[in-house]
Amino acid sequence: MSDIRILIVEDDPFIAMDIEAAVAEQFGDSAELIIVESVAGARLAAASQLSCALLDIDVVGGKTFDVATSLLQSGTPFAFVSGSAPNDVPKSLRDVRFLRKPFSTREIASFVSSAIKVA
Repeated sequence: MSDIRILIVEDDPFIAMDIEAAVAEQFGDSAELIIVESVAGARLAAASQLSCALLDIDVVGGKTFDVATSLLQSGTPFAFVSGSAPNDVPKSLRDVRFLRKPFSTREIASFVSSAIKVA
């Protein structure tokens, strides 16, 4: 198991592949990518040790705000990667990095690199 564990929560397989490619290009095989498409999968993955996370807001089973709150409480760096508006995020989570879709792979790689250095 890698020391770098990155959670990607995205229900669109093509977008998930784009995020995965951006992270893999930056970290190669040195990072373990955990890709889930649902709130339930995200909750399960977030219960383990993570280096950082990238969360779509609207996924299978609802919104990821409770997962985001859990990550915030555990001190795990994360960003929302979403087509939703930043104002749709609850006030308690509005200071979290928000990458709006369509994103650039450079934005994803930059966030993950800085998050890993912080973690």
